Amino acid sequence: MSDLCLPEFAALASQMGFTCDEAGGIASLNNPFGLNNWTMPVLEVLIIAGAVLALVHAIIRMRRHRDPTPLVLWIGALFFLFIIEPPIYFPDAFGTEEYLGTMFAHNLFTVEFLWGRLPLYIVAIYPLMATMSFELVRSLGVFRRYGIWAGACAVGFLHHALYEIFDQLGPQLRWWEWTTENEIAKPFFNGVPIPSIVVFAALWPMSLALCVQWLVGREVDRGRLFGGGQLVWRTVVIGLLASVGVLLLPMPATIIGWGSNEVRSGVYVVELIIISIVAIYVLVKQTLRLRGIGTLVVAADSPEAVRYDSPFARHFTGVYLTVMALLWAVSMPEYLAAEDGITGHGVPIGSVWYTTACFLVAIAAVWAAWAARRTLPPHFQGAPLDVPARTAADTAPKAGSMA
Repeated sequence: MSDLCLPEFAALASQMGFTCDEAGGIASLNNPFGLNNWTMPVLEVLIIAGAVLALVHAIIRMRRHRDPTPLVLWIGALFFLFIIEPPIYFPDAFGTEEYLGTMFAHNLFTVEFLWGRLPLYIVAIYPLMATMSFELVRSLGVFRRYGIWAGACAVGFLHHALYEIFDQLGPQLRWWEWTTENEIAKPFFNGVPIPSIVVFAALWPMSLALCVQWLVGREVDRGRLFGGGQLVWRTVVIGLLASVGVLLLPMPATIIGWGSNEVRSGVYVVELIIISIVAIYVLVKQTLRLRGIGTLVVAADSPEAVRYDSPFARHFTGVYLTVMALLWAVSMPEYLAAEDGITGHGVPIGSVWYTTACFLVAIAAVWAAWAARRTLPPHFQGAPLDVPARTAADTAPKAGSMA
């Protein structure tokens, strides 16, 4: 596969300490103790284990409650990955070299695919991040109360927070390296391209959430049951539409900023601000609403008539944040010693302030999910998922009964 090893990729690989000849074939294994640094196998275990647990959660959800939404989301994220990523890794083979070029290169991890271009943890991070953000939003009832578009904005916003905690740290720890001269990636915010911060961190999960909720989630909320064939074609369509959506959602920036990286990035930032405003409004308002409702849920046809809880999202998102906080902590000495945004090892740093804001957003979302869980009636605290509506009259002692 050396014929597909473009000079830009070869240069990035060399900077990270390997060559195209070492990148293996379709699939390859590397010694986890011989990687570039010890944080890399830690990251792999965290992300791959999280993706597996997300899949287990999705299967349990479908088997016990006949709700395929998390499973369709999980598989749909993989469809999106395999549609979007190959042209980025092999621009020459897909005829996109003139437009895309080589934007970045991953370092070599324990399990690799596609001649060192695609680590297994990157395959896993797509469904994991999508599941965490989507399930947190769904457990708060945002889709049911505020609709698909507002819910999709909330998913994009939370995904952005979770992803940027990882994205801002990656270059410093040599998890990957960006091509700083690639025009599509410009301009950079510290060590991270603004298009990555907006398109891959916010717009693609927004597109995926929109398609999943539109084709499956809202129908499940209405009580519809799906057959196997229906789920297969809907999942395929979701992967395709989400890929189209990630081209359409950035279109304002592409059109308005044509020929100017600064203008294009400015429009990207405006799009992110709009998504954030919508998301913060509905997330805060719904959280306060649930706290106000407490154990008193109103009419059976209200958005709170069925309460959805995601133990996976509540628990594993906390694990993810804890591990990433530790990785950030061990990277801080080198971060603080950096000069002009470059460490002593010659690698760029991200923004600790932006990352701190993302941590706060993610922690608030997890807290809101736990708070919503606590508003369930006491005898439902151990129930895993859907909970029917109850009123004060339902929980009050009956006449003639012992209190």
